[in-house]
Amino acid sequence: MRGGRMPTVRADALRNRARILAAATDVFAEHGPDAALDDIAKRAAIGNATVYRHFADRTSLLHEVVRCVMTRTADAAELAVESSPDSYAALCGFVHAVADQRITILCPLLSSADHAGLADLKQRVITAVDTLVTAAQQAGQIRSDVSFADVLMALAQLTRPPAGRSWSDVEPFAHRSLRIYLDGLRAESDLPGRPATVDDLR
Repeated sequence: MRGGRMPTVRADALRNRARILAAATDVFAEHGPDAALDDIAKRAAIGNATVYRHFADRTSLLHEVVRCVMTRTADAAELAVESSPDSYAALCGFVHAVADQRITILCPLLSSADHAGLADLKQRVITAVDTLVTAAQQAGQIRSDVSFADVLMALAQLTRPPAGRSWSDVEPFAHRSLRIYLDGLRAESDLPGRPATVDDLR
């Protein structure tokens, strides 16, 4: 009987962890890196002790939130590369999907030291987005004088709330702004300056 109950306990633990991460994603996006673990526990509808059983402190929880968001972003980028014959449509779908992940709000909450362990995930995103942009350019779907870093920088600027505001304030307009930007990638006009590079994203 004891052996029969173990999978149920494990499933409960996994569900609790998922609830904590979902709640923490929302709370950190709304209130920043100093959000109280009590608020996260309340949002997840679980006890504080359950949060601490899974995460030793707020920093470890924030790191896991960002790691999960970056993993989903990398997965979405690679899926876009593999699944759509229309590179421009795939790029647009990826950009809108990433906006909903709130990665541009959550990633800056980590310190530089905490970002060190996420280098592989960042590289997956960079490689996939570069592939999408290059394919769309080769197909004549978007202008030739932009880089993948231009796209990622615009994504960050158009979906990151101004100081003192939260994602809920910009969410109603984020996808509209992104659509305007993505439509602009099809235009042909002289751009000032130079294309952004990986170094500009650091």
